[in-house]
Amino acid sequence: MSEALGVGGHVAFDGQYVTITRKGFLARATVGKGEKRLHVSQISAIQWKPAGPIMNGFIQFTLPGGNERLSYFGSQTSSAGKDENSVVFDKKRQPEFEALRSDVEAAIVQHHAPKPSGAPAAESLADELTKLAALRDRGVLSPQEFEQQKTRLLG
Repeated sequence: MSEALGVGGHVAFDGQYVTITRKGFLARATVGKGEKRLHVSQISAIQWKPAGPIMNGFIQFTLPGGNERLSYFGSQTSSAGKDENSVVFDKKRQPEFEALRSDVEAAIVQHHAPKPSGAPAAESLADELTKLAALRDRGVLSPQEFEQQKTRLLG
């Protein structure tokens, strides 16, 4: 598991999900308190700005169809601080964020790598069941709908 504590946000990566957690006054004043989880399949790009001697840097996770904040010259970091998919960091914390970025990028590449043609169907079945369970847990599917879909998948 990779973790990095930034300015107003904490990012953790468990191999499948990037979790951005925000707490405290700074979170309330910018994006809002709470937690956001992104599966590697949802992340289409990672924008990176290294921290300098005076300015903070940031990591931003881009999602397909997302509407990232456009920023003007000299205001990239302050714009990223207001984006829910970004976390700002200082020079001291940059190595933690570099390691996290590397881990997430490797997982994205692995997720999008072509599967061997002889790959067992059980993997895709397990993936589908995991997705259904996540939809049920988020309240998108009712328990009855989940059971119907699970029965359909299992034959």
